[in-house]
Amino acid sequence: MRSQGEETLNLDLAYGHGTLPVRLPAARAQCIVPLAAGEPAPEAELLREALAQPIGAPPLRQVARPGQTVAIVTSDLTRPCPSRRLLPPVLEELAAAGVADADITVVLALGLHRPMTGPEMEAAVGSEVVRRVRVLNHDPDDTVRLGVTAAGTPVEIYRPVVEAGLRVCLGNLELHYFAGYSGGAKAILPGCASRAAVNANHAMMVRPEAAAGRLEGNPVRADTEEGAALAGPAWILNVVVDALRQAQDHGQHRIVGAVAGDPIAAHRAGCRMVAERGIVPIDRRAGIVLVSAGGAPKDVNLYQAQKALDNAAYGVQDGGVVILVAECPEGMGNGTFESWMTGGASPDELLARIQEEFVLGGHKAAAMAAVLKRAAVYLVSALPVELVRRCGMVPFAGVDAALQAATAAVGAGASILVLPQGGSVLPLSRVG
Repeated sequence: MRSQGEETLNLDLAYGHGTLPVRLPAARAQCIVPLAAGEPAPEAELLREALAQPIGAPPLRQVARPGQTVAIVTSDLTRPCPSRRLLPPVLEELAAAGVADADITVVLALGLHRPMTGPEMEAAVGSEVVRRVRVLNHDPDDTVRLGVTAAGTPVEIYRPVVEAGLRVCLGNLELHYFAGYSGGAKAILPGCASRAAVNANHAMMVRPEAAAGRLEGNPVRADTEEGAALAGPAWILNVVVDALRQAQDHGQHRIVGAVAGDPIAAHRAGCRMVAERGIVPIDRRAGIVLVSAGGAPKDVNLYQAQKALDNAAYGVQDGGVVILVAECPEGMGNGTFESWMTGGASPDELLARIQEEFVLGGHKAAAMAAVLKRAAVYLVSALPVELVRRCGMVPFAGVDAALQAATAAVGAGASILVLPQGGSVLPLSRVG
């Protein structure tokens, strides 16, 4: 792939809790990472400023009141939300408002992911928080029906969240392949919803308006916010994180931006931060796109790593190759997703099937099928090679071997686009 003496671009791609080194011909390679406007302010300062100057709402200490029950909703282990660093200042705000610890419940928004274990919960929120307040996994079978959205989604939300006098939603902000962006009202719906609610909401992902980086006219985002509003008043603290990890905080990512306040107004301000950092124009699509899901927890399984693949597809030429680097130590991550991916159906058949019968898990298979229609996908992972082949992808044990095969397939002069943080960058070609 490289000629002797050719200048190289040397990178380390996140892979699980470690990295994989890669060397590329500098003349043909372009590396795209989220744009940063200089060194961010210290995290404590970012959080303090966001809490003191919320957007579209009074400060939390003015919103909450003594004797009120509060549900603090935060992310599960599949999201890079630094909950253990967000919760202490939020608890301080509630204490300043006169809210007793006994009236506070932290709810881990699972969507339809597996429940977190006790040790995982403590690692996520911190041992001090576990000692101070009640911490629960969301239960999709214990919900209260609040109504139906205009799109027909049954709004069924976890009972402790509904019964609380106030909901405080924490989360990280990043591009989302069909909700436009993560964060905001997603903590409630789908985060703390029933299976029926999640299925109905996600069924709209097949519409062309449901796309990464899109908010206006996005049916999934509109349905999410309409449904979450039925649960009652809410207040958010959302953060933007980068690829740097804090060793002292169980490897949680560094905070580079924060917004707080109204679940829509503050969320939109945060989305603008993400767009300014992560939507990056490129001159043209590349023959080869090398993308890392971003390491743990974003590559815990293929179900989660798919988001990076979806972003990478925006940057690859038709007939090109996407090399996805994702360890996937927990395998496929979803039984329905696995059965759809390994069932022998063609990409066209999978795309037709999801429009005939929306099935959660199948929706991820359909999203991957849309990529496979346009480009070959080479997967560097810990998954069994036969499983990868049955999914329609080509398995590789290392990045170098995948790059050599991709170069042979696309051509020695193929351009290479590298996305070390695939879930956080959307490469948009100026010429298609």
